[in-house]
Amino acid sequence: MTQTPAPASPAELSEAERARVLAKAALFAPPAATLPDGRRDLVGLSREELAAEMVAIGEKPFRAKQLWHWIYHQGVTDFAKMSTIAKPMQARLAERFVVGRPGVVTEQTSTDATRKFLFGFRDGQQVETVYIPDEQEDRGAVCISTQVGCTLSCKFCHTGTQKLVRNLGAAEIVGQFMAARDAYGEWPSPTDGTPRLLSTIVIMGMGEPLYNYENVAKAMRIIMDNEGIALSRRRITLSTSGVVPMMDRCGEELGVGLAVSLHAVRNDIRDEIVPLNRKYPIEELMAACRRYPGASNARRITFEYVMLKGVNDSEADARELVRLLKGLPAKVNLIPFNPWPGSPYETSSNNAIHRFANIVMEAGYASPIRKPRGRDILAACGQLKTESERRRAARPGAAPPETNRADAA
Repeated sequence: MTQTPAPASPAELSEAERARVLAKAALFAPPAATLPDGRRDLVGLSREELAAEMVAIGEKPFRAKQLWHWIYHQGVTDFAKMSTIAKPMQARLAERFVVGRPGVVTEQTSTDATRKFLFGFRDGQQVETVYIPDEQEDRGAVCISTQVGCTLSCKFCHTGTQKLVRNLGAAEIVGQFMAARDAYGEWPSPTDGTPRLLSTIVIMGMGEPLYNYENVAKAMRIIMDNEGIALSRRRITLSTSGVVPMMDRCGEELGVGLAVSLHAVRNDIRDEIVPLNRKYPIEELMAACRRYPGASNARRITFEYVMLKGVNDSEADARELVRLLKGLPAKVNLIPFNPWPGSPYETSSNNAIHRFANIVMEAGYASPIRKPRGRDILAACGQLKTESERRRAARPGAAPPETNRADAA
């Protein structure tokens, strides 16, 4: 008699779903970090990989420690300027390796001092990165992209109208922050408590970071390494639209701050404006938030909520949001919708936004209304989309822009 196999446990189902997410990510893998002349980019390598590269050319592994310091603490891209390395060794390194950066294709500065970079990579692909300075203090956040385009197609998001082309590699993710540091002259990494202009990272740019988890995790480990850039995990926030199977892994392995792009409190509405909800509905998403390691009153989970007129901004929506958050250390960022060309939505009225905020605040949850930054250069939340895509559409056959500075090294 044939026995019916036992149903899979929730843990087995979760592991299987994680495997599917990672397999899909592999289909959009970035190109190899090697130049046409065969030189390898050292940015984006782990400590172990960097040591292996040194051993492969007949050097001692300690060279990796030296290089790590020059690349990630000092921000040096020219081997000839690495003064603790002998000149013959500098020449050997230059023959085989580069210390790359994404090429700056364009820069725009908003009237509010927000700065948007269009970065180009070796294969001609491009992404946008935004620096948002604090209005009161000499510090600010770098909003980093993780994919060329996006796979999610959220209806209110301009980035979602650009189809996913590929994932970014660890070097391309780290490189955005390093290139922004170049632009602000913020090398070497401060070690004496000196305030940093580029003080935090928000992984909230183009793409869904948890659909490119391996590369994002590798990049963040490099950035958090105490002997390099040395940015604390408490100063890094990863935003997800709710890739539930990867949220647990992110919390366990990285422990960075979590932001959740919620935007609706009912599955029927969220199914429409955040299509990922059809796969991981609100109930599963909130359960994953409650499991997130380290969540506490000191490290609240941020819920992002774009205010769309007549869609998700009623008082009933606010009360349901309070119910969903009950018992969870959380804050809510209310984001006035940032219009973009062709968008089908309107921004909620000021009265509606403030009524919503008051209901959430009276329930004991912080609910600041985010002031739009960089709207005039399409750098605000939900507005990122590579301008080059529109230019190329307007000028068929146009040559790709300069891509990576290291190509000319």
